[in-house]
Amino acid sequence: MTEPTPGTVPSDLPSDLPAATHVLSPDELDLLELALAGGPWVPPAGLPAGPVTLTDAENTPLAVAGVPGDEAPRAVRPFARAAGPHWDPAVRRTAREVRDGAQAGVEALALVVAEPPTRSEVDALPGLVGDPGSVLLLVPAARRTPAAGHVGAPGLVRIAQDLADRLEDRARRASVVVVPWPAEAPDGLRWTDVGARYGAARTETLVAHRSPEDRGAVEGLGTVWSGAVAALYPEVAAAEVVRAVGTARPRGAVVFFTGLSGSGKSTVARALAAELDDEGLHTTLLDGDEVRHHLSKGLGFDKASRELNVERIGYVASLVSSHGGVAVAAPIAPFASGRARVRELAEAAGTFLLVHVSTPLEVCEARDRKGLYAKARRGEIPEFTGVSSPYEAPTDADLVVDTSRVTVEDAVARVRAALDAAGGEPSGPLR
Repeated sequence: MTEPTPGTVPSDLPSDLPAATHVLSPDELDLLELALAGGPWVPPAGLPAGPVTLTDAENTPLAVAGVPGDEAPRAVRPFARAAGPHWDPAVRRTAREVRDGAQAGVEALALVVAEPPTRSEVDALPGLVGDPGSVLLLVPAARRTPAAGHVGAPGLVRIAQDLADRLEDRARRASVVVVPWPAEAPDGLRWTDVGARYGAARTETLVAHRSPEDRGAVEGLGTVWSGAVAALYPEVAAAEVVRAVGTARPRGAVVFFTGLSGSGKSTVARALAAELDDEGLHTTLLDGDEVRHHLSKGLGFDKASRELNVERIGYVASLVSSHGGVAVAAPIAPFASGRARVRELAEAAGTFLLVHVSTPLEVCEARDRKGLYAKARRGEIPEFTGVSSPYEAPTDADLVVDTSRVTVEDAVARVRAALDAAGGEPSGPLR
């Protein structure tokens, strides 16, 4: 099967998508993106037999799987890109792009950078690498937030870029490649297979070469601070210092995006949440469509139901903020009264920032990945905001962003600046 290039849609897809659908979890989205990038395809557990449309949690069709004669899914729409170093097109390349860019006749080694390397591992790199003509530094990138205390994909990309520079200094050609990889990899998904797809003759995982001494030292890092406290204070005083630090809560914040469907609010919200997470802040993303699926399942789209949905989001966001976290919410929230209730709840718990994503209606319609505006225009979807139901543009927004005029990165930077000015960026645990 020919590998699709990100951002393109195969022209030989059937005009009608299969009626059977499967909503992909974050891990399954990583599996699909890996397969569409030319990696191995491991079908999710419970996938229906026969042709099935694979969608994200917002019910956006992304691919069709199970088509007779096809080993891997066929793309329907390109994946939406987010912000951060792990989304840079220069490193997030398909297997075909990597192979096509390789030097003919030059052996390549794939080196998996799944954890930060220790000094001894970096010093041992020349011996591990040997004398291949090029090195591919493969960085796994999962959509799920990494566990507390673990370095995520943005940090691993920065580390890999430093390793690439070190290897280049030794006259080897080295490049960083981000590989979609689920937080919990299923059976049958092996790095050796992935490395081979990307053109490597040999694949090594860097952490597998960690010495027992380094492994023990890394595992003991969590007790270094408490050990230093115990050495500095008497026993009872040390216990109280540790307890006080453990219960300390920074000031929390709620960043509440509002805008039409297709305005780009979810994309900016996800990028903001990922960036804050990367900096060690406790961030919770409350996307409008996903919240409706879980928290507000069964609610309709009349005004009362929409108001209740928005209030539920505001309540959960305020709880996150009251415990020192950052809640990032991205519902449509079309009515001023609902947004005012959210502001009231959030300001009682911490900092509140209302961001109006003011992308024009015609741009939102042109972007529509789900075909919802077209259905609304045909009368197939009643009470659709911007078409058959009003959107009350905020007059009290703390920030206005039009994603038809600014990039995702610029939008995130503007939100960060506004949040910082409002005193709403709590310090991370090591600051």
